[in-house]
Amino acid sequence: MFSMNPYKTALLHAWTTLRKLGPWSVAWVSITALLLIALKIHNPAPVESLRLKGFDMLLASDPEVLSEQVVVLDLGEKSMERIGQWPWDRRELAHIVARLRELKAAVVVMPILMTEKDRLGGDDALSKELAKTPSVIAQAPTNQNKKPDAVRRGVAVIGGDPYTYLFTWPGALAPRPELAQNASGVGTAAVAPELDGVVRRMPLIVNVAKEYYPNITLETLRVFTGEKSYQVKMNDTGIEKVRVAGQPIIDTDANARIWLRWSKTFQRIEASDLGKKDVDLKDKIVVVGLTAEGLGGIIATPRGEMWAHDLQAISLQTMLDGNSPSRPWWSDLAEIAVIVLVTALVIVLMPRLPIWAMAVLLIATVGAVVQAGLQMWMHWSFLLDIYFVAAATVVIYGHGLFVRFAREFLQKQQIKKQFGTYLSPALVAKLQKNPEMLQLGGDERELSIMFTDVRGFTTISEHYGKDVQGLTKIMNRYMTAMTAKIIENNGTLDKYIGDAQMAFWNAPVDEPRHAHQAVKTALSMMESLDEFNKEISAEGIPPFGMGLGINTAAVVVGNMGSSQRFDYTCLGDGVNLASRLEGQSKPYGVKIILGQRTAELVKDEYSVIELDCIAVKGKNIGVKIYTLGETVKYKHNNYLEAYYRGDWKRARKIAEELSEDSKVTIQDYYKKMIERFDEGLPAEWDGTYRATSK
Repeated sequence: MFSMNPYKTALLHAWTTLRKLGPWSVAWVSITALLLIALKIHNPAPVESLRLKGFDMLLASDPEVLSEQVVVLDLGEKSMERIGQWPWDRRELAHIVARLRELKAAVVVMPILMTEKDRLGGDDALSKELAKTPSVIAQAPTNQNKKPDAVRRGVAVIGGDPYTYLFTWPGALAPRPELAQNASGVGTAAVAPELDGVVRRMPLIVNVAKEYYPNITLETLRVFTGEKSYQVKMNDTGIEKVRVAGQPIIDTDANARIWLRWSKTFQRIEASDLGKKDVDLKDKIVVVGLTAEGLGGIIATPRGEMWAHDLQAISLQTMLDGNSPSRPWWSDLAEIAVIVLVTALVIVLMPRLPIWAMAVLLIATVGAVVQAGLQMWMHWSFLLDIYFVAAATVVIYGHGLFVRFAREFLQKQQIKKQFGTYLSPALVAKLQKNPEMLQLGGDERELSIMFTDVRGFTTISEHYGKDVQGLTKIMNRYMTAMTAKIIENNGTLDKYIGDAQMAFWNAPVDEPRHAHQAVKTALSMMESLDEFNKEISAEGIPPFGMGLGINTAAVVVGNMGSSQRFDYTCLGDGVNLASRLEGQSKPYGVKIILGQRTAELVKDEYSVIELDCIAVKGKNIGVKIYTLGETVKYKHNNYLEAYYRGDWKRARKIAEELSEDSKVTIQDYYKKMIERFDEGLPAEWDGTYRATSK
């Protein structure tokens, strides 16, 4: 019935493409989430470093409190000035141990390597003082010494062989035998920095030549409690717990490490000040270490740089308090679950919420992740990977936003490509901003439909004769001028039908004043036609005439056609009637004919004149038709009353008067009606004129 417009066919393909972007958006966001989960599982160095920085935030967040159990004794510059350069005569260390015993220190811890004989002969004096004092000295595992000459204390292992899980060295440097035999305990001064060089965990047990040895702090705890040994519990994944009788059970990781708690500070005393009367070390564990420049070891920690013996004090305090941080077995699963949940939120909400709402949701989600991690830390001392989960959240949201922006950009480009030639720039912009307004598929709504047709086409065709190209060019000029008015007034150009046009308003974009816009367009097209005719008349081309029909009705609008080819158009009786109304413009001597619904909607703004009640060809029920113009209203009303009543004689008389009135703009209409009156009243006149042609 109608020819197809290529843009309508392309419209379905455009919409199909946009819909296909949805699953791809989900796929890309899901792939990003899977990659992040894979990164977390494989835990490469950058990811591990990020996680450790997150742990540092938690570990360093505790308020610092002064320890009541552990004191640090520094061998610093002041002591070096009084006693002399290092290494001292070990008699000086013996004096320090003796003084600490006098001050009733509970245990003296000396993480100082004394592997060689004192050149000044002070070993015996130090040995005697160590024997009188609860004391622990250090030995060091090493890769340089293949001889395992370390001093070993007893240990009970439950549940398996721990060797394969422990930090391993082939040998160790032991203290002088006389010192080791007289000290209450000997422990390894071993640390295990993370990949970034920061010490956050301490191995409580190490493997030296397939024998296990306690860390100096674990050995100190044993001496402090007076126990002879300690216990290690294994499970299928490694070390699980370490216990010293009388102290809280210590949960460790599979490698026998504990996370250190950095919430305590320590009273610091310079060795040269031990003689002062106000020094109180009763029942305190005293950790002795070097702080003189160039001698004391410096260790990187979550709270910054510390002396090496501070690390032993921290480790000891953590075990005494029984509040070692832990990373629960379920932590990785929980963190992955959060990433999955965030991905689901992005997939579900990203297409539905505005950008600002997604930004607020992102901030809220990251805040919730951080807050949850902090609460887990504050209440249960759990170390959760806040930084990675927060970063993954930002990446997933960011990727989701990028996909959304990309999708919307493609939508806008596709809409511009498919509609730019057929809709006004304002409507195209509106569709780009609100693509959901494209309701493709059958949709019943009220439209105002316009049909136009060229009057005098035969004369124009004869003018060009065999010059088909010339006729084509002039028709293109005419169509361009008329189409411009449709687009300017937010109309949708449906199709070209030979020398006719079909357009409608209120689809695909909502237009509340669609009838007004259609009538406004009709008047603009008539003005444009006058200008067009002036141009072509100067070129010697016969003028164009045009008839228009506008009808407003509820019709079905959407994709119509076959599976091979579609057309975005409208169908229904209202469309057919609009076409018939255009065909009646010539018989009624007017340029524009409006349907009854259209006239009712626009009469507040335009002067509408009732023409007739007509049953168009193929219909039995009559509809009232109208036009735009001016007449003498009271005479016209009398005319219509006589006409419908069948008093055509009186109607003809009034029509003659109006056809000669200069104030009347539809004189041709009255002349056409006079011709009808002259033909005589139909035999079964019921007030409805039945058209015999389209």
